[in-house]
Amino acid sequence: MRIAITGANGQLGQALQATLAPRHDLVLLNRGTFDLLLPDTVGQIVATHAQLVIHSAAYTNVDGCARDPDLAYRINGLGTRYVALACQQLNAPLVYISTNEVFAGNASRPYVEYDPVGPINAYGWSKWAGEQAVRELLHRFYIVRVAWLFGGERNFVRTVLRLAAHPPASGLRMVTDEIGNPTYAVDVADAIAALITLPFYGVYHLVNSGACSRYECAQEILRQTRQEHIPLTPITLADFDRDSTPPPYTALANVAGAALGVTLRPWQMALADFLAQIEASSGNE
Repeated sequence: MRIAITGANGQLGQALQATLAPRHDLVLLNRGTFDLLLPDTVGQIVATHAQLVIHSAAYTNVDGCARDPDLAYRINGLGTRYVALACQQLNAPLVYISTNEVFAGNASRPYVEYDPVGPINAYGWSKWAGEQAVRELLHRFYIVRVAWLFGGERNFVRTVLRLAAHPPASGLRMVTDEIGNPTYAVDVADAIAALITLPFYGVYHLVNSGACSRYECAQEILRQTRQEHIPLTPITLADFDRDSTPPPYTALANVAGAALGVTLRPWQMALADFLAQIEASSGNE
């Protein structure tokens, strides 16, 4: 199958390339030659003659989105509308990568696929606008919500490792009241590869199983890298000064995917694989 991937150089885009390349003809659309701000995006995607489009490109800097919500809306909302319009012309299904931050974060249990949304920050709102555009224009789509992605060079796992390499005397400070699902991009790519073989369109939560706080995730990273001696201080979201307001509890439950046999392993196992990959890469440098 001929598949166009937007944001192909991102951490999920790269994982998708590695997973899909052996079995599919890929068209890679990257920033620099592909601009979601421009209506020309429609013609550019149509020209690929793709039979399926995976839209993983997005403005994912949540604090940047808070500082410029109009830009976030134009990229994540209207930009996704352009991609959906292209799929409409191609008569091709769309895989739209969305986020756990479309939810308000006030639940007492993991969110399922059709729980009411209620984004509380510009990033979540802009991604919800993208979901609405997909629903408005297409009948064949997979909306895939992910959370706390790691697998590339810029993510929470890398941040903890960088801070642990030169920890302040007081140790690392990590938030205890922001809960989510740490999710390995490689596992999401594998799940998407399975999902697109099935004509079961709709909304999916493709996250590694299990949820934790940022503090607990950092604790596990230090444990697996044998750095438990580094002090870890619990703080709250109120103690962490930032432009965006993250929803406090956005654990997702994979119900729809699991019903089709599409499941992701526990996040601790996925983390171990990613840390092993980092260690192997460091040894080859």
